[in-house]
Amino acid sequence: MATDTTKTEQQFKAVMQECRSLFEKKLHDYSASWRILRPQSLTDQLFIKAKRIRSLEIKKESRVGEGIRPEFIALINYGIVGLIQLERGFADSVDMDNDEAMALYDRHANEALELMLRKNHDYDEAWRDMRVSSYTDFILTKIQRVKEIEDLGGEVLVSEGIDANYMDIINYATFGAIKLKEAEKE
Repeated sequence: MATDTTKTEQQFKAVMQECRSLFEKKLHDYSASWRILRPQSLTDQLFIKAKRIRSLEIKKESRVGEGIRPEFIALINYGIVGLIQLERGFADSVDMDNDEAMALYDRHANEALELMLRKNHDYDEAWRDMRVSSYTDFILTKIQRVKEIEDLGGEVLVSEGIDANYMDIINYATFGAIKLKEAEKE
């Protein structure tokens, strides 16, 4: 039988593979059109996804037919896009091909996995005992922090940078996707 840590790693990788598959399909359809997103626009995109999750959690009703889990998947993918944009800056037009975009995606997804494994070791699987709504609130908090850092022009005194907040958003959203998948099976 798999230990909780091994199970977490397997579940995390499964969600990331689901996200990767969707990202690759969207690259086919739209190419790397997200390259034109300036940092603040990307932050707002993350914000509306997280805000919709919170709204659905509170209202318990979706009028457009999509539930919460697809929004967590979107947060993961936009979080990785955010990391790529931080590394490369935004562009005025699509300036990378799909292979390059996928290579960057894979590198940042792997970095998110490695961070999760380190933190999960230290926090001893605490995420399993948390409520999904807490992930949503933590994600919204991280997005607010990104907004503040952007407003400060990136000049922080003691805080982690935008990249660390994106990584936390990816990881909390992945935990949310895992927990919701588990709930579907019950």
